[in-house]
Amino acid sequence: MNTVWKFLLLGLCLYAGLTALIYFRQSSLIYYPNLPGRHLAATPQQIGLAFEDVELVTEDKVRLHGWFVPSANARGTVLFFHGNAGNISHRLESIAIFNRMNLDVFIIDYRGYGRSQGRVTETGTYRDAEAAWFYLTGARGIDADKIIVFGRSLGASIAAWLANRHTPAALILESSFSSVPSMAQRLYPFLPVKWLSKFSYDTRRYVSTITCPLLVAHSKNDEIIPYAEGRLVFDAAPAARQFLDLRGGHNDGFIVSGQAYTDGLRAFVDSALDRT
Repeated sequence: MNTVWKFLLLGLCLYAGLTALIYFRQSSLIYYPNLPGRHLAATPQQIGLAFEDVELVTEDKVRLHGWFVPSANARGTVLFFHGNAGNISHRLESIAIFNRMNLDVFIIDYRGYGRSQGRVTETGTYRDAEAAWFYLTGARGIDADKIIVFGRSLGASIAAWLANRHTPAALILESSFSSVPSMAQRLYPFLPVKWLSKFSYDTRRYVSTITCPLLVAHSKNDEIIPYAEGRLVFDAAPAARQFLDLRGGHNDGFIVSGQAYTDGLRAFVDSALDRT
């Protein structure tokens, strides 16, 4: 076998190996429940907010943990779905922002995250979202038209899925991707990832038929999920939609954007709750 054929064979073996690695390790490439750890680093009490520990049981009997953080003179409730790393204790700054808007916050950890039991899967995260929704509308008796569904990064797709099945007052998607295959193709353009992907998280499809107002927030400087992905989500949505441009990176855009971010969210929430 001549040298050229040896290099071609080696290249083919490396390509096949990388393809197999991507295929079989997809879950570990999407979910990071142990980064920086499952231990709860803090609670809302550390930032001066009262809270209730909440335990949910999903339809497939998985026990989830969450916090209900009340606000004085609350005019609505934010159902908060976080990103793919960390747990609810790493979202205190966002909880505080919504609290200052006189909104209660209910935030959960997906199965396999924080104090929640089980092993995380795509279907499982949807079941977790459904359990959270029925906790608010059932156990707490909160009207659907007083619930703002919020999702950031991976949580945006889960939030969009939920808003596609129910009708909240509004949906807020921050730093969202259009689908896992779309993101994977951007990351690995040399691989047939759209055919290999075991995951969907098809945010673009979910928002295409929602009936509530939608706010999409994204930064042009997002180094993890490209701005173009957020625009794809926005463009797929019905007419009742708004786009909020952020500054900063994927994980700190809402902080770097500062008052522009909070003002944008507040105006959108005010409009959504006023129409109900």
